[in-house]
Amino acid sequence: MKKFKLIPVFLIFVGLMSSCEDTIMDWEEVPEENQVTTAELPLELAEKISRYEPLKTYTDVVLGVGIVMDLYVNDAAYRALVNENYDDATVGYAMKHGAMVNNQGQINFGPVDNFIALTNEAGLDVYGHTLVWHANQNANYLNSLIAPTIIPGTSGGNILDLSTLKDGSLNGWEKNGTVTVAADEGLAAGSRAVKFEAATPANYYDLQFRSPLNTSIVAGHTYEISFYVRSDNSGNGKVTFRGLDNNYPYKDWYGSGASDNFATTSEWKQVKFTVSDFKTEGGQLQPFGIDFNFGYGSNINYYVDVNTLSLVDLDAETEVVNLITNSDFENASLNPWSGYGNGSSRSVSAQGAGYSSDYAMVLTNPVVANSYSAQQVFEFPTALESGVAHTISFYIKSDVAASLEVELQSPDYSADYSGAINTTTNWTQVVRTITPSTTDRTKFIFDFGASAATFYIDDIVLTTGEIAAGSETIIIEKTDEEKAELIGAAMEDWMSQMLTHYKSDVHAWDVVNEPMKEGGNLRDGNVTDPANDDFYWVKYLGKDYAVTAFKLARQYGNPDDVLFINDYNLESSLAKLDGLIEYTNYIESQGAEVDGIGTQMHISLNTSRDNIVQMFQKLAASGKLIKVSELDVRLGTASPTMQQLLDQSAMYQFVVDSFREIIPASQQYGITLWNLSDKANEHEFWLPEESPNVFDTNFGRKPAYKGVADGLAGRDVSEDFSGELVD
Repeated sequence: MKKFKLIPVFLIFVGLMSSCEDTIMDWEEVPEENQVTTAELPLELAEKISRYEPLKTYTDVVLGVGIVMDLYVNDAAYRALVNENYDDATVGYAMKHGAMVNNQGQINFGPVDNFIALTNEAGLDVYGHTLVWHANQNANYLNSLIAPTIIPGTSGGNILDLSTLKDGSLNGWEKNGTVTVAADEGLAAGSRAVKFEAATPANYYDLQFRSPLNTSIVAGHTYEISFYVRSDNSGNGKVTFRGLDNNYPYKDWYGSGASDNFATTSEWKQVKFTVSDFKTEGGQLQPFGIDFNFGYGSNINYYVDVNTLSLVDLDAETEVVNLITNSDFENASLNPWSGYGNGSSRSVSAQGAGYSSDYAMVLTNPVVANSYSAQQVFEFPTALESGVAHTISFYIKSDVAASLEVELQSPDYSADYSGAINTTTNWTQVVRTITPSTTDRTKFIFDFGASAATFYIDDIVLTTGEIAAGSETIIIEKTDEEKAELIGAAMEDWMSQMLTHYKSDVHAWDVVNEPMKEGGNLRDGNVTDPANDDFYWVKYLGKDYAVTAFKLARQYGNPDDVLFINDYNLESSLAKLDGLIEYTNYIESQGAEVDGIGTQMHISLNTSRDNIVQMFQKLAASGKLIKVSELDVRLGTASPTMQQLLDQSAMYQFVVDSFREIIPASQQYGITLWNLSDKANEHEFWLPEESPNVFDTNFGRKPAYKGVADGLAGRDVSEDFSGELVD
């Protein structure tokens, strides 16, 4: 580097003084060969940096930048700076699963399509980030695929006596043909089903199961009959009756036309219908019975789940005295409910979103705090009776797995509590008993501040009597094999659509992101407190989840797409780096192809330079293409000193120099700087109150710009600069 000396330029003064009143001043110039030109004056650092060319000028490897897509689309100055300095752009969030996939699994390509249209116009490539990661997922959708099947209990008491079916006998029930109670064949694990063995029946009633005759039917009431049924081969069933005006009714099982039987398959299917035409003879209502007929087909086994078999009087009068008014929100109002706290909100749901009716109460808590930091309150006109057990019942679901509790409170805020109530994305009935400990309990309260979630609540009952809970809700968990099949299909659907849709526009991808733990082991997804948008593919697909991902990327993308595995902290944990390289080798041993390894490099001034060197040496030895994928150098402040800025520049240059010197040229894919500038709107979610980038908050070049440029060029670019002023 040329060093400039600052030499004062003197114009020689020769003074000849002949008298005080006659002063003659002559100026004599220094000979030209002894003059100091302006080119020899030192250039200030800012002036030097201003004379640098755009960053991508100084390298033949891919120089990229991580961007905020909305800023690129909507801020012309931001877009121009990206286009001027970089070869490709990596969208920080907007191309991830969580940003693009809705709760029904549908992908919204529109915003990214608009972005790519602008990059195509500018000649800027787009790097795909990222296809398979555990974070920034639409976890609500993915978890809904593997959620247990919830079969709500009946809305009223079951008139059928199922006790002899549940204990495995058929006492009180009549049968014709081979009908038994089979253990472990019901909907829920370990539950029973009535099994019908159709060998070669001639008539539908040759294989029949008949309920005991019931004499408690009320004339004029409507009754609902429901059950779940399946068969090991495709078949048909039929329901007939005793005690109706029409004991062989035609039911529209298929949705069009008249049919008196229903189809069955290997999947459980609910059959539900109502009857009301009960027969009277001599002024007496005739006993009522239900007959299940499966004499269709040959060599078919049919199963009717015992726990879901029910007969419910839909017009039965309840004797429950509900102490809560507006408990089902069918007036589309929350009055007289009120609430407050934690920035929470409360509303009535859209029509049709209630549990058993049109509306439900909707409570939303934005952030996690104490349970009582967000409350919804119902005040009683008089205090509840102390020492008397009060039963609380309601139906509830939430948009994510969450929890809340209920309490009976006094004006001085003392209370009796229910304890934590866990909620899921499926409607569940909650029943709790609380006994007021004093005579001044005047409020019923939902405490919902413990989870960042939206709760839907319906059919609230508070009573000192019995709750007519109906039959028990059945929860059916999916098997590990079923979960793997569903999640595998979701991965293929997501990847195939992304790779196919952007086949002409994106030619390099982060296929698998951050697969390793810090110690070098593969993540397993068993975490105690996952974020709301965390979903671990590995938990359901196992160690080969990345094998599948890379095979899908090659299958649906272009043959020459460059496919990366990417992780962070590889410079600070060499054990993690070793684990990542080992896992990459395993992926390829299973028949998939990994083109490159990305090292993120979110570093600081204190990051070990020796570790950086060792990291690049190990990466070079892998034989893979190597990409520095998310480089930034944080300073711990948004207002750095000049020394910190110079040290930041030196660290940037050290990383770029090390990459160029250690990684063989044939393996150098490129370097991506993470975020364009230090502007706050680029750091809302990543390194807020920091200054980690090469452009400042006004898009001005920082000393780090020079460090990166010199590193890319392999020399001090400014050594060629003169001090001559340039326009």
